[in-house]
Amino acid sequence: MRPGYKQTEVGVIPEDWKATTIGDVASFSGGSQPPRHTFKFAPTKGYIRLIQIRDYKSDAFETYIPDSLAQKRCTANDIMIGRYGPPVFQILRGIDGAYNVALIKTVPSDRIDRDYLFYVLKQEKLFQLIDALSRRSSGQTGVEMPALKGYGLPLPNPPEQRAIAAALSDVDALLAKLDQFIAKKCDLKQATMQRLLTGQTRLPGFSEEWEVKRLGDIGDCLRGVTYKGDSDLSPYDTAHTKRLLRSNNVQNATVVTTDIQFVNAARVSENQLLRDNDILICMANGSKALVGKAGLFTVSDGYKYTFGAFMGCFRSNSVESNATFVFFLFQTGRYRNYINNLLAGSSINNLNPSSIESLEFPIPLLPEQTAIATVLSDMDTELAALEARRDKTRALKQGMMQELLTGRIRLV
Repeated sequence: MRPGYKQTEVGVIPEDWKATTIGDVASFSGGSQPPRHTFKFAPTKGYIRLIQIRDYKSDAFETYIPDSLAQKRCTANDIMIGRYGPPVFQILRGIDGAYNVALIKTVPSDRIDRDYLFYVLKQEKLFQLIDALSRRSSGQTGVEMPALKGYGLPLPNPPEQRAIAAALSDVDALLAKLDQFIAKKCDLKQATMQRLLTGQTRLPGFSEEWEVKRLGDIGDCLRGVTYKGDSDLSPYDTAHTKRLLRSNNVQNATVVTTDIQFVNAARVSENQLLRDNDILICMANGSKALVGKAGLFTVSDGYKYTFGAFMGCFRSNSVESNATFVFFLFQTGRYRNYINNLLAGSSINNLNPSSIESLEFPIPLLPEQTAIATVLSDMDTELAALEARRDKTRALKQGMMQELLTGRIRLV
């Protein structure tokens, strides 16, 4: 054991730290649920905002109740726990009002700094424990309070608590700035797409007229592989399978190769093997919002990929079109409006290849397509770098929490 450390029931901790539990240093107060008929949905004199879990994500559904019914109140400084999920055990802060039964207020004792307690509750291993315990029955049962209160806690003295909380707060501030910067870059990209892909703004050196074309004039939409249930699927790669992509493999306009299936190669035609810069499209889904989502296939890991029957693939004719330019058309509001109109009035959320090929867009000549695609791709590259930096910072924070909250690294 390192000098200056001791073995305790919560593990090896510094000698001047105490081994305790969350329940020893904090109390918890559940919310109340006023009758729905008392609700108002706009600020009203004599009413107070009713805070629900959804309010931490959006202000779109603000609810207000009479002050006289506001039995449980919270401030922006309070630590709130989401009782139900998914996910169970969300640790929240930042809204003043009364809070409902889906939230629990955490009240620190004078033994623990409020911000330090916030980071204790935000630990990934604590979340995993509470989340797992909440799933012991068939559904979400809510936060397991006995387990939370009994969770072992290494507790430093107050000055060190404040120093640890300040260090982690600085990382949170950096993450917030990165999120804001990424959001601004996303907005800038959307505005740039709107102007470049409609010809409102022309890049230097281009003045030729654009021509409205059907997507079917510049490429083909192919339907995915049909197969027989589990009899045509394998749990792993074999010499007789191809990797099968489905709707879940298109995420945020990107094709990802996690959680794939492996399908009998005999079911796959040569034309259904994905090629570089094919556009993978969700053609059918239980959710209309997901029908039409698209991702550019640029995977180059040496494996052969195909796509399932509920998917489609738009393959550009390289003589007349730049595939990346066409892919950006699939990210526009015009494309989304087309898809919504095709699905409107139908209970079947299903597109067919001719639906995609019939869509019309103004298309410039190939050199201008390529120039526009380059500008937008460069913006995507910059965004990806920022997102990677944010993800790395988040991972760094998790590592810092593990080291600082156990005393393996000391700040004072």
